[in-house]
Amino acid sequence: MRARPELDPDVDDLAPTASEITDYDETHFVTYMRLLDAQADRADWMEVARVVLHRDPAAPTTQTCWESHLARARWMTQTGYRHLLERASSEARSRPH
Repeated sequence: MRARPELDPDVDDLAPTASEITDYDETHFVTYMRLLDAQADRADWMEVARVVLHRDPAAPTTQTCWESHLARARWMTQTGYRHLLERASSEARSRPH
């Protein structure tokens, strides 16, 4: 990882949709894991938005914010992690032995 993950960062209105891992993704890695944990526990999305995303659930953009970050968290576990593995493998090959 290039960017250091933060434990409880604020989030943008929308998560990235790039086909590669962004600095934002790396910074928000813990946020994504917290969202996935909350989903697995069937937590109420409004409470998750308040606690994890620091958003007022009554605000008109909050549900979209939550949905986009949860979708990105799923992408990270289904596709994005491969980019991390490829990058780590490439970096390991380029290091002198």
